[in-house]
Order: sequence, then structure tokens, then C-alpha cells
Amino acid sequence: MSFLYPLGLLGLIGIPVLILVYIIKNKYTEQTISSTYLWTLSERFLKRRNPLSRLTGIIGLVLQLLAVACLSLAIAHPIIVLPNKAMDYCFILDGSGSMNMQKDAKTRLQRGKDEIAAIIEESVNGSTYSLIYTGATTNVLCEKTEDKEKTLSLLDGLMPTHVSSDFTDALGVAQGYFHENPATKTYLVTDKTYENVSNIQLVNVAAGEDNYAIFDVEYVYENGVLEVIGKAISYETAAALTVEFYVNGETTPLQTKAVEVEKGGVATFEFTCALEKFLSFTTRMQNADALQEDNECIVFNIENENAYKTLLVSDTPFFIQSAIESVSTAEVTVLPTAKYTGQSGYGLYIFDSYNPAQLPKDGAVWFFNLTESVAETGFSVQTEVVLEQADTLTYTNSSSSTAKKLMENILAEEEIYIAKYMKYGVYRNFTTLLSYKGNPVVFTGENAYGNREVVFAFDLHDTNFPLLMNFGILTDNLLTYSFPEVVEKVSYSGGEKLQINVLSGCENVKIDTPLGNTYYVTTDAEADEFTLDEAGTYAITMTIAGNERRYNVYVAFPEVERAPATFEPQIALQGEATANGRDGKYDDLVFLFIGLTVIFLADWVVYCYDKYQLR
Repeated sequence: MSFLYPLGLLGLIGIPVLILVYIIKNKYTEQTISSTYLWTLSERFLKRRNPLSRLTGIIGLVLQLLAVACLSLAIAHPIIVLPNKAMDYCFILDGSGSMNMQKDAKTRLQRGKDEIAAIIEESVNGSTYSLIYTGATTNVLCEKTEDKEKTLSLLDGLMPTHVSSDFTDALGVAQGYFHENPATKTYLVTDKTYENVSNIQLVNVAAGEDNYAIFDVEYVYENGVLEVIGKAISYETAAALTVEFYVNGETTPLQTKAVEVEKGGVATFEFTCALEKFLSFTTRMQNADALQEDNECIVFNIENENAYKTLLVSDTPFFIQSAIESVSTAEVTVLPTAKYTGQSGYGLYIFDSYNPAQLPKDGAVWFFNLTESVAETGFSVQTEVVLEQADTLTYTNSSSSTAKKLMENILAEEEIYIAKYMKYGVYRNFTTLLSYKGNPVVFTGENAYGNREVVFAFDLHDTNFPLLMNFGILTDNLLTYSFPEVVEKVSYSGGEKLQINVLSGCENVKIDTPLGNTYYVTTDAEADEFTLDEAGTYAITMTIAGNERRYNVYVAFPEVERAPATFEPQIALQGEATANGRDGKYDDLVFLFIGLTVIFLADWVVYCYDKYQLR
């Protein structure tokens, strides 16, 4: 035995001091009584009933001596050495999606945490603990710490993820611990079963749970009719499943289908309905099972998610409106020039032979034949140039990435003729696409508000351009440039990365996750990536000039994590294990404090017995 604070034993000096006090103290006190005769009679009576009265002082002394000794020992903090009983423990905890499966209201992850906590609680003080968690990433939460409470606290805060993960990185860390100390006890807590295990103690927390899932949901939407086809599976048992079908965010199912599925088998379900407008649909399993996260699938209309409103201010809108509607699904609102009063809330503003008093701040802007300068556009109107005879424009040969993207698929052999154009003075950085004798006639760039801008220095009615194939091709390229798709697809699997294309003039991009977390991505670049590690619907909110635009993507539960039991070939740590532990220690003071409590209570009883004559 050793003592953590040996100076605490100085308290034992109180033992001889206490004995000395008992020796020298006056044991007789004078008391005034009403009758000597009555007192003598009472003493005779008491002596007959209390033969142990002479021992109460000695008992009190012994109890107080024991109390002093116990207090001194408690302060000194005795530690009992346990030879070769302490060990190094390494715990690898699986946090992949399948650990969400529940049975008896407890997830697999919680059962795994309980197993680890029990091992830690039962281990000898002086042992060390390393905790590795494999979720969306591999995290070493604590490393070779002797602090049980810290390890248990970190363990308690872990939650299962919705992604597929492996143990490659975790085993690399554990292998390092094993090389340092071959006696390290490594535990892998998972729901996977391995045929061969070496130098690892496998703790399997799978409990044979029943699970159903919906997957491979596809659709076709044509001529106002939505056709949906999907698959349902039951992994552990044959089941009679019910699949519900919802459209456009409605809370009442539009249709319901019964599906019979064999154990491990797959059944197909289909839904068909007429929809004037298709925004999204949901297929949902009505049956309850061990894993709810794979019981539904939500599909959003990608075209609707990326749709934006276009305001066309023109008195002769035919060419522009026809070109836009032929290459995109943009919702075009046509407004005569006399009715334009500075409307807002559009993704794209097109001014055809019209000079707005102010430049819109909340969207991309196209100008056709602007005849007066507009502030913050980045260019100025100088003069109108009238040609003696119609002449051809020159296509750019710039090697810049922007120019190449905007001129993609353009037919170089098609000649564009103009009879007149507006000459502009450009003082912002623009990319010229078409020019006439060095003067930019069609160019693009950004205005002072950070929004993309497209400029045509001529009236479409004065050229043959609208009659050429290049007009439609260039319109498509310019629409993509002016208003790129914010999300390139709306269906993902857990663990995949979402690419967000940041629109010009974007102030911030907020991402709300299915579990209620909120993140912000950078707006400094044209695009940013975000890892989707939760199953369900993500909402991306983009703010431009104070106006919010929302986009939705659905993340499905990873297919590999849906199976209740997963079999793997082998898992191992390289090397030869030993059983050499280090000296442990036992320093639980609870028994000393229990002893002190008993001694103080006993001393109090003796004191009351002696002092107040409770006899």
C-alpha cells in the first residue's frame, strides 16, 4: 500500500492528544439536587439496570480514536497496488448508418456504448483508454488517458451517422498502439460479423432486427402525367408492406399500394397520376421496423428547383421570348416598356430597346440596344454607328475559359449581319463575344452589384441573328452563364458531396440539414462542396440582394447500411499479443467514508446514552 498524500498521516497525532485529554479531564461535576435521599435511591435503581455505565467513557474514547485514524487515512488517500492488473485499452466504435437500427427502444450504437462503458467501469484504476470513432470521418476522441470519467463523457456524447464507413484509418491507429504495447486490449464494437479475427476482441451488437427499405425510385413526367416506379425489400422476414404515395408536399397520401415481399426478396411498386405542376413526390413505407431512415424516398423536380423568374421588358418580345422558352424552363413575364416601374424579385431582367432609370440589384441583367447610359453597369453609351451597308460581325477567338464556355457549340460558318449598332465605352472587365472592327457588340461581365450582365449593342430586328441557329445556341449559353444551376442534381446517397454553384451577387448560402443543424458555405468562389452525412431533405437558402431563393435535395440512406447483418472476411492487427499488464491501483475511499459515518453515529449514540441518561 502507498499513500497519495502521506502528510495526511500527521493527523494520527490526534490519537495521543485525545488519550491525554481523557486522562486529565475532570470526570466529576457538581449538581444541585432537591433531595439527597431521593438521589441516593435513584442511583441505586440506575446501577441495578445499567451494569455497563462504567464502560461508556471507554467506548466513546475508542470510537473517537478510530474516527481520528480513519480521517487521517482518508486525507492521506491510501492506494493499494494491484500487480499486473492494469491494461491499455483501445476501443474502436462503429458509427456507420446501420448502427441506427433499434430494438427495444435502444439503438445498436447505444448497446455498443454500454458495452464499452461496462469494460471501462470494471477495469482497474491505472489502465489507459483510447477511443476511436468511425462515422463520417475517423476521429480519435481520446488517446491513452487514465481518466475514466473523461472517456465515459466522450463516449456518451456520440451519435450514429447516416453514412457508410470503414475501419481502415481506425485500424491504422490501433496498429500503432499495438506495436508500442502488444498487451493492448483492442475492442472492435460493431454490427458486422467477421470470419477471421486476430488480436482484436469483437463485440457484435447486432440483434437480428427486422428492416424494410424503399430504393431505386425513378419517374417520368410527360404531358402532365407522372409515372413512378420503385422497389421495396424485406431483409429478415417475409412481409406484407404498404407503400404510400404523396405529391407536391401534401400530407395526405394520393395513392396506397400493398406489396408482398419474401425474405430477402425485392418487390416492385408503381404509381401513376395526372399533375398540372410537378414539384416533388414521396414514397413512404407505412410499416414500422428497426430503421425508419430508409423507409421513404423523396424526389424533387430538378427543373423546378433550378427554375427562376425572368422579366422581359419589351414592346416587341417575340424573338427573345421564343429563344428563352425553347432552350429553358424559365418562367418568362413579358412587360411593355410603359408599365415597367422598377419591379423586383426576378432572377433575370431583360431590357429590350429600353433604358431603365436604375439597375436592378437582385438578378442578372441583359441589355438589347441600350441607348442611354445606366449607372453601375460598367459601360457607357457613346454614339450610334450606322453602316453604309450591312456587314458581318467577328466571332471572338479568345482562349479564356469564360469565352470558350460562352461560345461552345457556336457554328463559325454562320454569318451575322448588322446595319447599325451602339458604340459603348467599356470601363469594367468584360468578355467580348462578338465585335465589329474591334468594337464590342456582344459582351458579358459583372456589374457593380456583382450580378452577371449581358449586352447586345444592336436591335435584334435590324439583324439576321434571330433567324440563325447560333441565336438559340448563344441564348442557351448565356442563360447558363447568367443563371447557372445552383444544384446539379437533387438525389444523393449519404456520404456524397453536394456541389453548390454560387450565383452572382450572392450574399450568403445557408444549409439546413434533416437533423436541424445549420451550416454556411463560402460565397467567395463560384462553387463550393458540402458533405451530405444525414439522411433526409437538405434545404439550401441563397440570399441575393435581400431576396431568398430555396433549393432542396434529398439524401437517401446508404444501401450498404440497410442490411441488418453484414459479413466481412477478416480483420486483424499484425503482431503477437502478450499478457503483460502494468501495476494497477485501488484507491476507492468510499469504504473509509462509510466507516467514518458508522463511527460517528456510534459515538453519538454513546454520547447520548452517557450524557442524557438514556438508560
